[in-house]
Amino acid sequence: MPRRQLVLSETERQELVHLRDHARQPYVRERAAALLKIAEGMPAARVARQGLLRPRDPDTVYTWLDRYQATGHVGLKVRAGRGRKPAFSPSTRDGGGGPRR
Repeated sequence: MPRRQLVLSETERQELVHLRDHARQPYVRERAAALLKIAEGMPAARVARQGLLRPRDPDTVYTWLDRYQATGHVGLKVRAGRGRKPAFSPSTRDGGGGPRR
């Protein structure tokens, strides 16, 4: 299987460097750092095992690469709608419907 590569324009590289250094979310900084290392020629599997603060599954890094190539820097963020859904309706939280003491 051929090695996956990432070719960046100067603008894309600067954008990833800015995200790596200044993004508010730590996971975005980590993903940007991984992509920059892949763009420098390091194999994605090696980045996953040794190139980050914590070892990651190579499939995880490949997913970051796929999402970045498909949607750009937007693909580095966690998509809306993920995570646990609320167990109650916001209208019941506003004080309606419950017994009072």
